[in-house]
Amino acid sequence: MQIIEIESLTHPGVEIFSTLTEVELRKKSDIANGIFIAESPKVINVALNAGYKPLALLCEKRHIQGDAANIIERCGNIPVYTGSREILATLTGYTLTRGVLCAMQRPIQPSIEDVCRNATRIVVIDGVVDTTNIGAIFRSAAALGIDAVLLTKSSCDPLNRRAIRVSMGSVFLVPWTRIEAPLCSLRYYGFKTVAMALSDNSISIDAPELLAEEKLAIIMGTEGDGLSTETIDAADYVVKIPMSHNVDSLNVAAASAVAFWELRKR
Repeated sequence: MQIIEIESLTHPGVEIFSTLTEVELRKKSDIANGIFIAESPKVINVALNAGYKPLALLCEKRHIQGDAANIIERCGNIPVYTGSREILATLTGYTLTRGVLCAMQRPIQPSIEDVCRNATRIVVIDGVVDTTNIGAIFRSAAALGIDAVLLTKSSCDPLNRRAIRVSMGSVFLVPWTRIEAPLCSLRYYGFKTVAMALSDNSISIDAPELLAEEKLAIIMGTEGDGLSTETIDAADYVVKIPMSHNVDSLNVAAASAVAFWELRKR
């Protein structure tokens, strides 16, 4: 390991942790597919177990022989930047990471064919821009048997630092990629599309015909406006979660958990 003690966050190499924006990390020119940052030993270990490549670590001195020891051993000969708690505490949110950050290489994005090849239940995240909701949806997807995640170009990045943290590393457990083709194109892969929306022709999420389907693509919409009229009209099913006490809808992250459980492959 290469232990490098720093005296400021302007030390060469540390900018990936301290000053580069998420967009700049994704586009970092000297790394083929960009960089993302994983926080906390638990999340970093999930990423390593999933085969993600570490590039550099940043941790407090006391964690080199403590919380970061196993990670440092697993990562091999990469730079390990370390400094006093006072210096590292100037990083936004650093106190939430249990003292360990890991810069990792972004993987090559797989094709839709690859992530859907053996899938029977997938989720399409359409236009969701809140990183907390993205992380929560991925965590529910991993826990409740969703085989793959597709994101439209208007949805935010699952490898955003906050999305990773909220998902507790679940973004590393479920195959995912972007989809640019019309969502009705998923029929080509054998999926019936399920638009989660409140409309005049919505059926209840516990309708028996849904459970009879071999392959379902569950489409979750934006936090505020939901799915577009075009997406709803093109779906094979429009599905609602019955509500009580005059509540009109659930947050997209909560709704996704309900949908994943109820529409799971029996």
